[in-house]
Amino acid sequence: MTYKRKLIEVALPLDVISAASAREKSIRHGHPSTLHLWWARRPLAAARAVLWASLVDDPSAHPGRFPTEEDQAAERRRLFGILEKLVVWKNSNNPEVLADAGAEIEASCDGVLPNVLDPFCGGGTIPLEAQRLGLPAYGGDLNPVAVLISKAQVEIPPRFAGLPPVNPESLAKSAIDTWERAQGLAEDIGYYGQWMRDQAFERIGHLYPKATLPARSSGGAADVVAWIWARTVRSPDPSWHGSVPLVRSWVLRGPKGNKPVIWIEPAVDRCSQTIRYRIRTGGTPPAGTVRRGVATCLATGTPMSLDHVRSEALAGRMGSDLIGVVAEGSRGRTYSQGTKEHQSAALVDIPSGSPSSPLDLYPRSISIHLYGLDHWAKLFTNRQLVALTTFSSLLTEIRELVKDDACRAGLSEDGLRLRDGGLGAAAYADAMVTYLAFAVDRCADYWSTIATWGGGFVAHTFGRQAIPMVWDFAEANPFSASTGNWSGQVTWVQKAVAGLPAVAAQPGRVRQADARSWLREVESSVVCTDPPYYDNVGYANLSDFFYVWLRGNVADIWPDECATLLTPKAEELIANTYRHGSREKAREHFELGMADLLRQVAETHHREFPATIFYAFKQQETKRGQGTTSTGWETFLQGLVDAGLRITATWPVRTERGGRLGSGNTAMLASSIVIACRPRPADAPPATRREFLDALENEFLAAVRRLQDQAIAPVDMAQSAIGPGMEVFSRYAKVLEADGTPMKVRAALSLINEALEEALSSEETEFDAPTRWALTWYEQYGHDPGLFGDVETLFKAKVTSLDMVIQAGIVESKGGKVWLRGRDKLDPEWDPLTDKRFTVWKVAQQMIACLDREEAEAADLLRKVGGGMGDRARRLAYLLYQIADRKGRSEDAVAYNGLIRAWHDVARLATARQGPIAQTLDGM
Repeated sequence: MTYKRKLIEVALPLDVISAASAREKSIRHGHPSTLHLWWARRPLAAARAVLWASLVDDPSAHPGRFPTEEDQAAERRRLFGILEKLVVWKNSNNPEVLADAGAEIEASCDGVLPNVLDPFCGGGTIPLEAQRLGLPAYGGDLNPVAVLISKAQVEIPPRFAGLPPVNPESLAKSAIDTWERAQGLAEDIGYYGQWMRDQAFERIGHLYPKATLPARSSGGAADVVAWIWARTVRSPDPSWHGSVPLVRSWVLRGPKGNKPVIWIEPAVDRCSQTIRYRIRTGGTPPAGTVRRGVATCLATGTPMSLDHVRSEALAGRMGSDLIGVVAEGSRGRTYSQGTKEHQSAALVDIPSGSPSSPLDLYPRSISIHLYGLDHWAKLFTNRQLVALTTFSSLLTEIRELVKDDACRAGLSEDGLRLRDGGLGAAAYADAMVTYLAFAVDRCADYWSTIATWGGGFVAHTFGRQAIPMVWDFAEANPFSASTGNWSGQVTWVQKAVAGLPAVAAQPGRVRQADARSWLREVESSVVCTDPPYYDNVGYANLSDFFYVWLRGNVADIWPDECATLLTPKAEELIANTYRHGSREKAREHFELGMADLLRQVAETHHREFPATIFYAFKQQETKRGQGTTSTGWETFLQGLVDAGLRITATWPVRTERGGRLGSGNTAMLASSIVIACRPRPADAPPATRREFLDALENEFLAAVRRLQDQAIAPVDMAQSAIGPGMEVFSRYAKVLEADGTPMKVRAALSLINEALEEALSSEETEFDAPTRWALTWYEQYGHDPGLFGDVETLFKAKVTSLDMVIQAGIVESKGGKVWLRGRDKLDPEWDPLTDKRFTVWKVAQQMIACLDREEAEAADLLRKVGGGMGDRARRLAYLLYQIADRKGRSEDAVAYNGLIRAWHDVARLATARQGPIAQTLDGM
């Protein structure tokens, strides 16, 4: 069938989308991700851009209106202008920007807006952004925590959009006549959250005594911010009869500016067999007692194996000592040793209502059971459990209070619950309890014994996608006005709700459902999703941390979602070796499940639009034979092809800052790869291997040039080039090898990678002779010296000479050896207009050197050398990156990658700066 190509299948302003996506990482208050923790969320900007570009026609789809390439390019620039405004965070709820974006969608859809479905909605990013664009939004997930988070973003706010708050205080003093979106709902979250805080303080405030300030800090009492505890075990040394602390670090506040370090000094008394702790300022703190998997007895210096620590813990002999107190005085933070009063205040019984569910073992990310922490309640101190159960019990009271206030404020008393589609007082009270239950969950994240002291704040449990064992932990004060307190968590929820789009005319729908059944139910939908990644982290296991609290707090409101004791795990679509018993069974579970899902996409997806899939697996990961591949990436692409889908584009959307180094100092993939695909026509022909290679050769070079023109970062080029390569491969029903068997995706990827190498290498013919020589020399020697005899041979092959490359400033020579001149030896005052040996090599190296100093300096250089020479230098940087990456020259790889990533910004700045461009240099 014929279809109109969409913008995403032709071009995207990737640098702008990526910049907006990376910018989101610094957005805190008001971002939807702060409503409730969920892992590996895609940036809102990326999801918004992908959805919009999937629905809007590319100008090439209308040859009558845009007959020439110039006409099409001009129209794309106009569309890019809309998209570039749309992805900016401050425009998230800008009605004019959203109206312009919506008008383009309606025009491309002939006024009939399609359903958008994300069957793996997780934290709700994609359905939320679909709703923001005015589209019917559907989301699904097996995980009840993910479902409730998504409902709280796309289902609940539209029901109460535009309503004023119902609490009597806001009604009495509010001067606002209209409340936009979910601002009234957010206002009530703050009010009723404060009511819960006041009630809880009356009941358990006595468990949190104040700290007595020293005279030098003005004396008096101050609220404690956090109590610092160290886990303890018995020493294996028989000469010490007491327990000893397990501490990662004794530092409470590191040195900053003219402020000295503040730390805890342990004092061992061998006579009384006790250890006391005092606060020290300045000096050098000792190392912690647990380092790199080995513990040390503080009292005697005896090594303690982790096996010993584990056996002590499993025997119930792991305790905890209060080693420090952080308080907030009138003159700022104060630090003091713990007192008997503070130690005894924490000695409370385990409260009723604490989670009783066992903790599922998952060695990859949860192994704390090795230390006896085998039930979720054991991750908390008894006092933390008292606080969490107290706030949880108040949710029942708050529901009745909110319902009464809502009735007095004029909401219907129909009694219809939120789960049944209610819009009245009962449903509003259900919504309020749901959001305040999220605040309890946020508190659990900060009020566990896995939360640590971060030097000035309480670092939450999930600093990474795991629940690790920690030795010294911070117990936050729920009633302080500082880090980790209850009111702060309510504020995070409140501001997140206030910033939601809450499109009243376009409510969304989220279901707890298997992805395949949801695809069948929401037929002819536009699928946009971020599926599981092969053997990725098991979020079902991690999310039980929150589910055991949510289930107790909102089961009456969401009985279907809270029907199971723990989150469903057997059906989770990941290759979990531990869960399935073997690597082979885990692989089979993932492959069969993913294949079935992709077949459903091919059968049910809306035929007018491409499906889009976010995938963040790096292509090159593990060595196999002569090349490298990734099992996760290969498996996924094979599933796409086997399901009858044709890949029409792949795009890398960067979400991290450039220049990062991974393990081994290699450049890291900083992108989520977006795949656009459509069902392959039923009458698609087969092809031989030769036909596939011929088509690849005919189309691939032009496709790579287009990617380069969009300044795709070299670190992302191999991933991006999969798009045009797999577009060729997947257009055929199958590609037949010489023996008649169908070619596998792994073989196709290898051929595509070879084609990419050839395409980049073909750039060499456009370079001057000294640059060609330097390129070959760099591949063989890098910046190391080589013998003059080797140099002579290479000079003859590249039709150049030593004098020429020395005059060009490319090399240095001494003692019969030659080496490439380093960028640190380049002349910062170099002027290309007066250089008589002007080469592409020097332009590229000077551009990097200028960029390291100042972007404006690089822009001035680009303006001087002209667009043509600059373009050749940019293409050289792509080729040099490939060599550096292949040879393990990480610093060079980062430098060349950084130049490409900055190219568009430098080019724009060069155009904006005054002065003529040296056109004469373009022809050199």
